[in-house]
Amino acid sequence: MREAVLRVAAATPPGRDRGMDALRALAILGVVLGHWLVTALVADSGTVRAASPLRYLPGLAPVSWVLQTLAVFFFVGGHAAARGHASARAAGTPYARWLRGRLARLFRPVAAVLAVWAVVLGALLAAGAGYPTARALGKLALSPLWFLLVFAVLTAATPLAARLHPGWPLAVAGCVDLCRLRLDGPAALGWANVAAGWLVPYALGARGARRGLPGRRTAWALLGGGAAATAVLVLRGGYPAAMVGVPGAAVSNLDPPTLAAVTFGLAQCGAALLLLGPLRRVLRRRPAAWAAVALLNLSAMTVFLWHQTAMMAVSALGLLAGGGALPGLHTVPDGGGWVAARLVWLPAFAAVLLVCRAAFHAYERPGGVSAVRGT
Repeated sequence: MREAVLRVAAATPPGRDRGMDALRALAILGVVLGHWLVTALVADSGTVRAASPLRYLPGLAPVSWVLQTLAVFFFVGGHAAARGHASARAAGTPYARWLRGRLARLFRPVAAVLAVWAVVLGALLAAGAGYPTARALGKLALSPLWFLLVFAVLTAATPLAARLHPGWPLAVAGCVDLCRLRLDGPAALGWANVAAGWLVPYALGARGARRGLPGRRTAWALLGGGAAATAVLVLRGGYPAAMVGVPGAAVSNLDPPTLAAVTFGLAQCGAALLLLGPLRRVLRRRPAAWAAVALLNLSAMTVFLWHQTAMMAVSALGLLAGGGALPGLHTVPDGGGWVAARLVWLPAFAAVLLVCRAAFHAYERPGGVSAVRGT
């Protein structure tokens, strides 16, 4: 263990922003834990369907305030991409070559996921599993891909995002919601917020790489202003309290992103900026903590793409073992007992995810620990 820590420390260049890497790691962990806690697979009459405890237990909405961390991921991603693009320009690397390298990091691991799940779904249908079951499982497994498509588009727009004030896409998100939710505009208009909504934190990070990150006063303003605006939108504007999608809800804050999700993301970015200094100090003093952050970042795409598969694998093994539906794994998430049981299953999900990481990490970063040197 000590040797691995020393290797990571030796591979880390002096200019590496360890605090940003820590924020990315926290964002990934938030997404994983969030999905594991608010997604249930209910076995019922020979079929498997997805359900959410937030539908039955709306009092759990604050969990989504902590674990829906996509804005932080876009903020860090924008900052890293802008820094990488600036370095590439300084080295004379053409934009097209820089973009190809950047997108290869995103989509190389996707091929493995698609190949495995094509086989799994084909085998399920051939074995007699109903289409609703195959559809529910396939949707959960492949749902992370929407994020990569949006991230790829924003990555391509990095040179523009670095010069864009985040207030412009924020205004677009507000106008879109006004038109579709208050003026009876077409519901399809909301999909414009998939780009505009996530461009807000992405541009905040990219602009910070070009002009310097906002100081503590601005960070507090983002945190306080974003939180206040979100509270007003939820309490007075009719937006859901949950910052994730809830099956059966009239409005989802993520599908597509709403103005409330965007203002909530600004509050998260403010909190992230306030955490940067303490995180940098801790990671400089504690090499073991930095090694853990670095290794998680090297596996970020693998963890993101396979965490739903890990949960479904444990659920499938539970069904194959017999004995009926297991609490917290196959039962309806309609009470505190389900929540307590689901917490017990989290280590099993994590163990299977580690197996997936070992099997598929090679598709993400062929460079191994030496890839820590990359941006």
